[in-house]
Amino acid sequence: MSWFYLVVAGLFEMSGVAMIPLFHKRKSMVSILAMASGFGLSFIFLTLAMETIPMATAYSVWTGIGAAGGALLGMVFFNESAEWKRIGCIILIISAAVGLKLLS
Repeated sequence: MSWFYLVVAGLFEMSGVAMIPLFHKRKSMVSILAMASGFGLSFIFLTLAMETIPMATAYSVWTGIGAAGGALLGMVFFNESAEWKRIGCIILIISAAVGLKLLS
């Protein structure tokens, strides 16, 4: 169940990151609450995951999901560059997170 919590934490991290550009566009209470909720729920689920997953592994995987997911969201929804070098780096991040899961 801890790995499920960790993936959910990473997904909420991605949602918080995705709300940052929306907050800069709208500067409304709704956008700041959405951003804070994403990050807050991310920390809650990360805490639950760290009850059984070692801290270094949990933090690395959580950060990887957030970084790779944020980059993918930027490409899909915010018209950021999707050149092969960026995609290759995202693949490396995801591979490292999977490797940590397999070794834990």
